[in-house]
Amino acid sequence: MQQYEAVIGLEVHAELQTQTKMFCSCPVIDSTSAAPNTAVCEICSGMPGTLPVINAQAVSDAVKVGLALNCTIAATSVFARKNYFYPDLPKGYQISQYELPLAQNGWLDISLPSGLRRIRINRCHLEEDTGKLTHVEGASLVDLNRSGVPLLEIVSEPDMHSVEDVKAYATTLRTLLQYLHVNSGDMEKGVIRFEANVSVRPQDSTELGTRTEIKNLNSFHALTHGVAYEIDRQSALLRENKKVQQQTLGWDPVEGKTVPQRSKEEAHDYRYFPEPDLPPLVLEETFIENIRSHLPELPGHKKQRFLEQYHLNEYIASVLTTDCTTADYFEAAVQAFPSNSAENIANWLIGDLFSLLNQAGISISDCPISPYALSDLVALVEKDLINGTTARQVLADMFVSGSDPHTVVEQKGLRQISGEEDIEPIVQQVLADSPEQVQTYLEGKKTLQQWFFGQVMRSAQGRAKPEVVKKVLAEHLQILEKNHLIE
Repeated sequence: MQQYEAVIGLEVHAELQTQTKMFCSCPVIDSTSAAPNTAVCEICSGMPGTLPVINAQAVSDAVKVGLALNCTIAATSVFARKNYFYPDLPKGYQISQYELPLAQNGWLDISLPSGLRRIRINRCHLEEDTGKLTHVEGASLVDLNRSGVPLLEIVSEPDMHSVEDVKAYATTLRTLLQYLHVNSGDMEKGVIRFEANVSVRPQDSTELGTRTEIKNLNSFHALTHGVAYEIDRQSALLRENKKVQQQTLGWDPVEGKTVPQRSKEEAHDYRYFPEPDLPPLVLEETFIENIRSHLPELPGHKKQRFLEQYHLNEYIASVLTTDCTTADYFEAAVQAFPSNSAENIANWLIGDLFSLLNQAGISISDCPISPYALSDLVALVEKDLINGTTARQVLADMFVSGSDPHTVVEQKGLRQISGEEDIEPIVQQVLADSPEQVQTYLEGKKTLQQWFFGQVMRSAQGRAKPEVVKKVLAEHLQILEKNHLIE
């Protein structure tokens, strides 16, 4: 059977976290929760005779992204009118950049099981977002709160060849935008959206096949499943000697398939021409270099530093640096108690604390446990003042009450019992209360030693130090065995 290779490029639309819109002074608000059409003026609603003004912060944020993606920043870029009719596009055109974009010819390295892969970036350009339609029975409602919000479009080259490549690129790019503090990455609110250009070709072929574009994918699930479906669909068509039609597709999550929307547009279909109301955007070299000098530590560099500075393994370093808020939380916890093991702090953070956050449905930025409190808890464990089992109980209490670990431990009497003189009477009592099990043990069923251990830990309410319990229990069982042999 003929095997086919996928060729995939992504267009990513990321809303920039500015205070105001791209070409007017209307505030940028959460369009998913705000009342419709409450952040709209004459400019973003497309009234005749109005003039746009470029948002300087949007330009600065876009340059920041371009530099982080290793792009060449254009000293002069130009805005154009992209003409098409759609109900949520009030002017009948979108102000975007076409022939002379802000940034070009960059790259983004992604991590795959096979190693690092470099995905080339074709361009990054500024534009304005559209409004939002809500379809109700017999009508469509238009909300223009989102209309005019600064949007950065990041276009990759067709360097991806699998769903795994696509997901790695999309997640890496989203993380980068979060680290730069230009986009929240909150896909549920539509602040970052993907469009995938997909084609397939016979393996070992260098010619590109006919491509389709899947529009408005607003989750990783939709992105990966849409791309996977389209690869399979196109491959099946070619095996049947049928042609792939170039068209724009939507993703139907209910049916789990792509659905045609319209024939695929080319640039000439949009009748681009320079925006007559905006002069060319000219950037001084000092402006660009100032932004470059203030770039934050980026995810790849931070991960490498975590590996070297904190001696973490690849998996833990990757999890910690996937989100900049998590990375900052971790480092704050390490700095709170420098004597603690960084690896132990990391394990408590991405293990038990992440579990509590997931159960509560909140993010690390809203965590009720401070980095200092988590590190203080780890210190109690490392100093043998409480054991791991008790620490999990304390952590859960801290998560609900907001108390510090010392207060929880003292109020509930959870300090660890670690002295042999304290554990010995508990062991003696458990053996005295279990004559049948002791007799069975002495007759050869040595696995009962683990049962005795569990009974001691239960009697001590989980506060006994396990290593000491095992030692004392083994000594008492040896005495019983010796006496049994004498008898």
